[in-house]
Amino acid sequence: MLGGLEAREIALTAAEAAGDLKARDVIVLDVSHKTVVTDFFVICSTDNRVQLKAVVEKVKARLKDRGVVPLHQEGLGGGWVVLDYGGAVVHLFLQEQREFYGLERLWRDAPEIELERA
Repeated sequence: MLGGLEAREIALTAAEAAGDLKARDVIVLDVSHKTVVTDFFVICSTDNRVQLKAVVEKVKARLKDRGVVPLHQEGLGGGWVVLDYGGAVVHLFLQEQREFYGLERLWRDAPEIELERA
């Protein structure tokens, strides 16, 4: 638990924030039975660097409002940004990088958490 939030709540809050700024193909994977590193992956993509930066800032701000800050952040200057919240890790990609690295393929046997769609 980070800042009073469970890992699942962090992941779902991050996914919702990304979706608010029209990030594409937002998914949450439960990797808790696949790795000891984290419990959830949030994966989404954007069409350009400006949108990527905006989505990163939106996710961070939404979680900060709930008392949660990332333990670590990587890749802000590139096309793949990782926000590590301990029990939830948020992967934000430019679409080309998402297709290239294929995290969904690597973790295809992890269950996807259903998201509420507006």
